Amino acid sequence: MSIENNILGRKLNSTLPPMGLEAAVRRHHLPLDRNVGRNMMELAFSKHSGANLAPSQENDPSTRRQTRVDELQSQVMKLAESMRIAVIFGGDKRQPGAVINPTYNPRHWKSYEAVAEDIAAALRRIGFRFVTTLPDDMNLGDRLRRERVHFAWLNSGGVQGIGSVGHAAAMMEMFGIPYVGHNPLSAATMDSKNVMKRDLMLAGLPTAPFFVWHPGRGPLDPTIDPRFRKAFESHEGTFVVKPISGRASRDVSAVDSIECLHEAVEAVHKSTGNAVLIETYLPGREFCVAVCGEVVARRGQLGRMGQPFTFAAVERALDQDERIFTSMDHRPITTDRVRQLTSDSDSEVLSQLKQIARQVYSEFDIETLIRLDVRADTQGRLFILEANPKPDLAAPTDGRVSIVCAGLQNEGMRYDDLILSLIADRVDVLFTQRRAVVRHLASLLN
Repeated sequence: MSIENNILGRKLNSTLPPMGLEAAVRRHHLPLDRNVGRNMMELAFSKHSGANLAPSQENDPSTRRQTRVDELQSQVMKLAESMRIAVIFGGDKRQPGAVINPTYNPRHWKSYEAVAEDIAAALRRIGFRFVTTLPDDMNLGDRLRRERVHFAWLNSGGVQGIGSVGHAAAMMEMFGIPYVGHNPLSAATMDSKNVMKRDLMLAGLPTAPFFVWHPGRGPLDPTIDPRFRKAFESHEGTFVVKPISGRASRDVSAVDSIECLHEAVEAVHKSTGNAVLIETYLPGREFCVAVCGEVVARRGQLGRMGQPFTFAAVERALDQDERIFTSMDHRPITTDRVRQLTSDSDSEVLSQLKQIARQVYSEFDIETLIRLDVRADTQGRLFILEANPKPDLAAPTDGRVSIVCAGLQNEGMRYDDLILSLIADRVDVLFTQRRAVVRHLASLLN
């Protein structure tokens, strides 16, 4: 793999002396061959390594942290050589042999295959030599075994059925394949908006009042339902009606009167076959913020933040008559649809968003990337609308960008840095906290 095609190689190349690439390789006794990108990784690692510490430095916490980062960089470099990765996207129940019996999708289905290919391409550029993409269906276990996969990256919303976002993770846990992704319970909790909102309330985190309706309890009649009256008390304004599990703002609408709620919830239930969530409409500004683990890569060099990494804090640009952000399925997200928040002009709301994101990440023991959608009321108070366990990770293209990737340049990062950050942070968690899960990966380091 050439140095031009290896993000770690590009970063490490910046540490070379002005004598030139070939002379530097000869001076440091590294063979110059097609793996020169990896050679440059090793050269830069040796320059930054904390292996030769003075005795007084060994007990210094910052030195220990840096030593672990150096060790992690070395582990990722070694794993890139031989670890076989599968990026998993949503299987299609219509394909022969995908499922035993096709059923239904309470959560609108999408394969996410194109995004899986973006992730896989980034992993290859970073330096991982064995990367494939596989569909998440009932053949997945056999395919993983045939491909001799060591590690998975989950980019699937599931094939069908209830709690589909957690299905791939549940299979990985059963197969014994470590992965980038949320554990099954966390994934299903965040994708079940009613469960997540109850947990937010229990944790003392702000979320809009809500009520859940299912036809099994009979027709909705807000005027006499005591649970509805308790949830909304004297609220007489607009409501939001949405599926309890969904994606891309599909089937979400604003309803201006109690009298119209019955028709709205029936429409959502007809579309999803699942329970329906009703919450108070918040008329203020709408924001998003992403948060992931502490390990962050910038130009291929790993570092540790000391706390969950918050980024991509943006304000959604709503049109004058757009009360609910239009689904990306109907209107792609372009750079003019989001506005980057800056510490100069948005310091207060930016600070609040980052604090909320870190609280959610820590309180719910989240271990990889999520995106929070947050909205303000008329007084500017922020409320969490939902936590997205699978935010769009499509690589930016001309004019189109995922919300998570919209502000990477402000963090001194590129798309490949984000992908490297997520896999390196996961490797760090697994090797320091879940060693029983990665015994087969430990053998690759020797």
